Amino acid sequence: MDSYYYLGAQLPYLTYEQTIPMSSAEFIALAKGLMKSKKSSLLDQCTLEPNPLSEEDSEEDSKKKAKRTSSDFINRWRVWEYALRFNLAKGRAKKLQRGSEDMAEPAENPADAALVAKNALDMESSLEAEMYLDRARWNTIESFVGGGTFSESAMYAYLLKLRLMERKAMFNTEEGFTEYKRLYAAILGEAK
Repeated sequence: MDSYYYLGAQLPYLTYEQTIPMSSAEFIALAKGLMKSKKSSLLDQCTLEPNPLSEEDSEEDSKKKAKRTSSDFINRWRVWEYALRFNLAKGRAKKLQRGSEDMAEPAENPADAALVAKNALDMESSLEAEMYLDRARWNTIESFVGGGTFSESAMYAYLLKLRLMERKAMFNTEEGFTEYKRLYAAILGEAK
């Protein structure tokens, strides 16, 4: 197992509540210089999408089960995230009384992912539900990496956490309300 003491030691500790200390792009640039090329190439697979499409993939490929990598951590993350999204889609379809046949049933469906989806769907506020989902993602990432701070898995987890922090930063209430008013005015304008 490779050790990433030098890289891990210079990274600031992350908590979900703090402001983001660096962008995911800055982390990738730093990590690619310090990780072996085979391991650093997997940084591109550390996304919040369970099946990120490459240029040669088709849309149909994205509906298949989570693609395997050489990293157990990334594979576990993808399985969990795919199951979460599946259960969210299934729950939304049930609420709208529509079918959810277009999404492939996950090969593995962790019970905690299904519970997180159910809890999020029961929330009144969309923003509250999104924040709950991201907090659950954060906790899942931490549980998958365990206590190893200086492992390749810890580096992948760090990148995923940065991506969650970037996503959270986009949930700015003031900007969201401004965008809502703009969209509402546009809809009213089209209706006239």
